[in-house]
Amino acid sequence: MDLNFPGLGPATARLDTTHLFSIAAALGWASGLRLYAVVFLTGLAGWLGWVPLPPGLQLLQSPVVLGASALMLSAEFLADKIPLVDSLWDTVHTVIRIPAGAALAAGALGADAGSWQLVAALMGGTLAATAHVAKATTRAAVNTSPEPFSNLGLSLLGDAVVPTMLWLSWTHPGVFFVALAAALVIMAALTLLLFKFVRRLGRTLQDRFGPARASA
Repeated sequence: MDLNFPGLGPATARLDTTHLFSIAAALGWASGLRLYAVVFLTGLAGWLGWVPLPPGLQLLQSPVVLGASALMLSAEFLADKIPLVDSLWDTVHTVIRIPAGAALAAGALGADAGSWQLVAALMGGTLAATAHVAKATTRAAVNTSPEPFSNLGLSLLGDAVVPTMLWLSWTHPGVFFVALAAALVIMAALTLLLFKFVRRLGRTLQDRFGPARASA
């Protein structure tokens, strides 16, 4: 089955349904982990001519957006390597990653996609939220450990997984969906397993910086 969207242009007007939605899903899911990496890498791939970006995503390949996303990517790369700073960064970006993931997923289909664009937006936002919650929960739990190596290892894993999943969505959509399903299962299990550690961290912070401590 193919979807024919006139607004996509000759290079991307006819895309296999699986291929089209794999791109939208990858953009949404990866935004929950590394939003600025997604914006920069997608825009760079379009600017270099590696992939034909749909009109809804072509803004990402403009020099201004590329420059801004490169700066934010650098800041995120560094912040994600520092214990506690990474959790603060995740907290601030709770209100950014999820709507951005929805917008990027919708942009993969374009305005002429009609109701399909809404479906893509809902899917992208849900995947971004799932990835973001799993990442924030896992990193907050890891931050309870005094050693920095697990934090750094998880951060480097995220740096590698995001471009890999984006590449799979463009080149091997079937393989991407298998990998995405496995990632979602792992994320759900980690979120449930480590939630108690996050609650413990919250109680520790409340004991140290709560009103009772401040008044003392």
